[in-house]
Amino acid sequence: MDPSVCREHLSKLIAEESQALARLEGLLDQEHEYLLANDIDALDRAGEARQSCIADLVRIEDERRALCRMHNVTADKLGLERLLNWCDPTQSLKPRIADCAERAGRCRHLNERNGALVTARLKRVEGLLEVITGRQAQPKVYGKHGGHETTRSPNVLAKA
Repeated sequence: MDPSVCREHLSKLIAEESQALARLEGLLDQEHEYLLANDIDALDRAGEARQSCIADLVRIEDERRALCRMHNVTADKLGLERLLNWCDPTQSLKPRIADCAERAGRCRHLNERNGALVTARLKRVEGLLEVITGRQAQPKVYGKHGGHETTRSPNVLAKA
């Protein structure tokens, strides 16, 4: 493959990734609003949209990996740098790749924020259920078949 064709393909992938990450960032912000509002129906729709966006990002990453394999470089950061040095000697794509990495970091932060909110709410619901049922949460242990089992006595840590 000609270096200019490779550069054009990478440029297209970077543009697609940037758009998908921007969309994901917006979806994660929207998801947070739905979590705060306890809007379950909107959360379901947002979850479907988020999964579609993630699927797009996975497809883009698969194409980038295939491009690296086609040029006999590893599909990691070093391999991508080698490929860029070959097909983009002026390093014009490097700022766009850095922008995607920064945006991906923001998406990870937003996703962790949403996950922390969901976890806190689950713990609260568990506590409320303990009060309502009069039962304390039992520790989970591994049973004889390797699965989790709830013990009846808080002193039992495992069963044989």
